[in-house]
Amino acid sequence: MKLIKQAVSRLTAMLMLFFMSTVAFAQEKSADIDVTVDKGGGGANWYASPWVWIVGAAIFILLLVALLRGNSSRD
Repeated sequence: MKLIKQAVSRLTAMLMLFFMSTVAFAQEKSADIDVTVDKGGGGANWYASPWVWIVGAAIFILLLVALLRGNSSRD
């Protein structure tokens, strides 16, 4: 029974590696890549500002600390 489990495990790993390499080789190669980066104004992407992430992380950490400190009360 152990031998069958090992064989199935090895077969599964081999098939997964085969399919992953097939997907990697199937990527399209294009010689004419056109990348346009628009750094102009526009307030639609407020989440792209670094200060928003810093403030959000600070609030998250403060909430996490408050929740963890509140649960550690002793009699």
